[in-house]
Amino acid sequence: MTSPVGGGLGWGDRPALVLIDMMRAYFTPGSPFDLGSRAAVDGCVALLSAAREAGIPVLHTRVTYNDDLSDGGLFVRKVPALAALRSSLGEFVPSLEPAPGEVVVSKQYASAFFGTSLAATLTAKGIDTTVIAGVSTSGCVRASATDAMQHGFRPVVVADACGDRTAAVHDANLFDLQAKYADVVSVADVAEHFRLRQ
Repeated sequence: MTSPVGGGLGWGDRPALVLIDMMRAYFTPGSPFDLGSRAAVDGCVALLSAAREAGIPVLHTRVTYNDDLSDGGLFVRKVPALAALRSSLGEFVPSLEPAPGEVVVSKQYASAFFGTSLAATLTAKGIDTTVIAGVSTSGCVRASATDAMQHGFRPVVVADACGDRTAAVHDANLFDLQAKYADVVSVADVAEHFRLRQ
């Protein structure tokens, strides 16, 4: 019997790398969001290098809030720890800071598309494929990949350049993304694809 889920979307003609919320909060001991691992940082650094070398557009997202959290809505009520992102924990990991000309999308909710200009920016650049990496796999990565598909951009999620609070949560969400919403690949797969485009 053929499975009703799990088909591949494949690559389009114009990919962009979208790094989701690679902020210090996820990689700083003592932070309420610390993942306890820098594996996602290492993966994203490799992706970023490959994209820049191949001339692939790069976009970065981060979560930002007003001082009084008035733009956080129900999300900050559900997850009060988000208030910590107004500090230095909300800054980009030093090895993943945006370069001049790279777009930075500020958001208040999980999806990089919700309430932002991301879809319009990608459309204006002629992008048809979003290579998505970052944190967390079950939260902002998953929400962004799902919305990418719903906006008509092929989502490619890079498994070893994403991270979550446990391996079980990470793996379960990658399984579900591959089944229904995205193509899940490795850093090596993406780097090779970018290299062949040069």
